[in-house]
Amino acid sequence: MADSNEMTINLVVLGKTQTGKSAAGNSLLGSSDFESRLSPSSVTTCCRLGRSGRILGLLRRNGCESALRVRVLDTPSHPHSDLSKEQVRDMVRAALAQHFGEEGLHLALLVLRADLPLCPDESNDRVQLVQELLGPTWKDFTAVLLTHADKAEEAGYSEETYLHSASSTLLSLLNSVQHKYIFLDNHNSIIKEERNIVLRKLLNFIQKNNYQVLLKHSKE
Repeated sequence: MADSNEMTINLVVLGKTQTGKSAAGNSLLGSSDFESRLSPSSVTTCCRLGRSGRILGLLRRNGCESALRVRVLDTPSHPHSDLSKEQVRDMVRAALAQHFGEEGLHLALLVLRADLPLCPDESNDRVQLVQELLGPTWKDFTAVLLTHADKAEEAGYSEETYLHSASSTLLSLLNSVQHKYIFLDNHNSIIKEERNIVLRKLLNFIQKNNYQVLLKHSKE
């Protein structure tokens, strides 16, 4: 948080290959910082930090409009076609400390595909990795990002009917993170209005968490 007229939120995206993780990061930033394409192997092989410009019209603090900046850490997937779970975990852990160790992390976004069912083993694997990275309070600092929501909509599902039909595994996960979830279309270039809706929801999650941050440590 640079000054009273500007606020920066720090986010990390986590998920398996081809969930739209990097594309989601680009949508949040309003850019194309992260490589995102269809591939028979995992595209993202290292952690990379992306930064947005100043975003106006979303945030008011102390009765005055403040500018918002978004920082997103894109990460390799797990499972990964070329990296072990331990390699991914250690790489992400080091990047979190490097980029967010001083200011702290506001939210980890666990990216899942809305057009694919979530199975128990897969959910357990995702949650275990998040727990290892964020620690015992991970639920307070994790939200679920459901990508490819446009495909679910094309199949006739509204958000309400989708959740009504969702697996108990997904519902249990959403319940564990206090129903912090967002549906996101998987278009290459999300329009400004849709991006602002998503950012407002993220700000609401962060506000409800009293603007707390995780992983922050003071310099020696």
